[in-house]
Amino acid sequence: RIFVLGIGFFTLCFLMTSLGGQFSAKRLGDSPFTIRTEDVGAHPAVAAVGRMSDMLEMLMKRMDILARLENSTDFHKGDEARFPLDRFQPAAGLMERIQAIAQNVSDIAIKVDQILRNSLLNGKVMEGRRDQCEVPRDPKYPDCAGKVEWMRARWTSDPCYAFFGVDGTECSFLIYLSEVEWFCPPLPWRNRTVAVPSLPPKPRAQAAFRRDLARLLELIGTGKESLSFMKKRIRHLAQQWLRAARRLEQKLAGRQRDQKHILIHIGFLTEESGDVFSPRVLKGGPLGEMVQWADILAALFMLGHSLRVTVSLKELQSHLGVPPGRGNCPLTSPLPFDLIYTDYHGLQQMKQHMGLSFKKYRCRVRVIDTFGTEPAYNHEEYATLRGYRTNWGYWNLQPTQFMTMFPHTPDNSFMGFVSEELNQTERQLIKANKVSSMAVVYGKEASIWKGKEKFLAILNKYMEIHGTVYYETQRPPEVPAFVKNHGLLPQHEFQQLLRKAKLFIGFGFPYEGPAPLEAIANGCVFLQARFNPPHSSLNHEFFRGKPTSREATGTAVFQVSSQHPYAEDFIGKPHVWTVDYNNSEEFEAAIKTIMRTQVDPYLPYEYTCEGMLERIHAYIQHQDFCTTSSVPPSPKTKSPAMQSPPSPLALSPNSTHLVWSPRAGWAPQAWPPVASLQVWVSEPQHTCTQTCRQHGLVCEPTFFRFLNKEEVFLQLSIVCDSTEYEMNHLYPAVAENVHECYLQKEPLLFSCAGYNTKYRRLCPCRDFRQGQVALCRDCL
Repeated sequence: RIFVLGIGFFTLCFLMTSLGGQFSAKRLGDSPFTIRTEDVGAHPAVAAVGRMSDMLEMLMKRMDILARLENSTDFHKGDEARFPLDRFQPAAGLMERIQAIAQNVSDIAIKVDQILRNSLLNGKVMEGRRDQCEVPRDPKYPDCAGKVEWMRARWTSDPCYAFFGVDGTECSFLIYLSEVEWFCPPLPWRNRTVAVPSLPPKPRAQAAFRRDLARLLELIGTGKESLSFMKKRIRHLAQQWLRAARRLEQKLAGRQRDQKHILIHIGFLTEESGDVFSPRVLKGGPLGEMVQWADILAALFMLGHSLRVTVSLKELQSHLGVPPGRGNCPLTSPLPFDLIYTDYHGLQQMKQHMGLSFKKYRCRVRVIDTFGTEPAYNHEEYATLRGYRTNWGYWNLQPTQFMTMFPHTPDNSFMGFVSEELNQTERQLIKANKVSSMAVVYGKEASIWKGKEKFLAILNKYMEIHGTVYYETQRPPEVPAFVKNHGLLPQHEFQQLLRKAKLFIGFGFPYEGPAPLEAIANGCVFLQARFNPPHSSLNHEFFRGKPTSREATGTAVFQVSSQHPYAEDFIGKPHVWTVDYNNSEEFEAAIKTIMRTQVDPYLPYEYTCEGMLERIHAYIQHQDFCTTSSVPPSPKTKSPAMQSPPSPLALSPNSTHLVWSPRAGWAPQAWPPVASLQVWVSEPQHTCTQTCRQHGLVCEPTFFRFLNKEEVFLQLSIVCDSTEYEMNHLYPAVAENVHECYLQKEPLLFSCAGYNTKYRRLCPCRDFRQGQVALCRDCL
């Protein structure tokens, strides 16, 4: 009995192990229990099941012989003959069970054989299809053949293609190009899941103003001096951010705000871009960009949005879902972020690693761009044809996706930064402790002082001069002996120095940094040089390659008339004096007047924490670059049946400009609201920015689409003998001497910048909130 039970147990183990080996092994022979089949035409699994059935049958026969032999022996034992039946009763039951198992195995073998034969038949059909794929001819997919040809030659150039299943066969190319990318039609024989009715989207979480910044400091991380600098700044301004958030929360009066998932990728701090800033943080390097990024992080966090912060390419790839390889393939899953804030370095990294997904998702990107990018430089084809191509432009983004440090061009969105606000007690204390004969020089690097001996000698006649120039062991020779140099100061000590000084003087560089606003906010007068001629890419290396003309003519020349144009144009006297440093008499007279002038600490509202929160809130709630806008019709496509509706614009009561007519009966879902629109005609030598400013308004490029119509010329009594659609960043405009009118063919080229003496431009203007030039009165 023990022998029979052992044989049965071994058989069951053999059965289970063999089946497991056959069905789990990758190839015949992978399992140690696999019995190789001699029938090369049969499937290994079928052969294994059949052999098990045969072995069980043979085992039953041998057990039957043993049973008969046992019975014969017991028959001759006389009195003991009554025991055999009792003794073999368990063996008989086991025999029945083994027989049942054998029958089941036999049935399984038949069924497995049928299933595998059908599978092999289908596999041969599928394999035939894989081997015999032809490039489809579908006019809806005109690029399919060219993409397949490219894949044939280059599919091994990036491992990401193999990651998505490309193996060099024609069918794998077509599967990839139709299911991962979208250049080819879906293959009819491919299994496609039945479309499931889409469920209504879940309600989005609502953003709530935060009450502390501790979690943000964790998100920023450690390991770089630049990150440490930003975290110190956030801690220093924490109470101001909290107070500003409470004020804005009251102003919005419980308005619902969707919480956005936002990725902040600071590209210039990545090792791949060189990270030239971090090593210079403690050596007097430029900190303007890091000041701005710290304030952007604080504002987005205080507004209650969900943030992820990256300063490495590896983290960026992980957050985006970049497939392994060199970046030629799309993302492996939908982009999990509503918005991405980055810079030009990060933009380049995203393009290199997102494949076609970059084009799909670039509408969600916001580019922090210090000097700005004007439309003529942003449109790749136009920039190449017209000579506007630079190192940093040609991205074909909506121009308002670029966000600047100062509002120097309405074509971009003004992001800004913040300066420290003073309470009434601090303001009075500063006024009481000002030293009228104390000046601080703007410039932490010794090279800024080189060649400035003449100015410094004149200034030294009237004021005690202080500097904050970095040095390690010995005083820089560029700094004269009569200057009291404090070395590089921590931010709070620098603030204390400004609170005592009467004058903060710049020598022409750095351009448009945050320090002059900090000085003015601490009660200093800012004295700066007027550039004559203006600095540009033609006469100054620093501006070469910048993607902006900064109010020049139609030529690609970046021009800056002073060290800090915002301070000159938006603040001005008595807080800001701009003089010709080449004129010693004018320079000396300005110093004497400044010493006698009393000024209070002043900070424009748009550079307060509340002003920045208000501005970013409005952008997040209202700016949508992923919704396609209508393209102006070209003359070839126009027909009587496609005529545009009557213009909703009407002459103003004094008949000098156009406004949105209250009788129009409709108003588009536009931001800013169209009620703030005014249409003015420029003088030949003026840009639209200048034209709007002359009327106390701001140029608003998003309104160009409403006045890019023939009837608008008629409403303004402009005679047009001909009207043409062309790509030109100065259009819509009129050449009055020949009565030729021009409309814009490419919406990305709508621009407030630029002029040509040949044209008078149609300019869209709007009002603005007091102290907040980026927003109209009803834009919040």
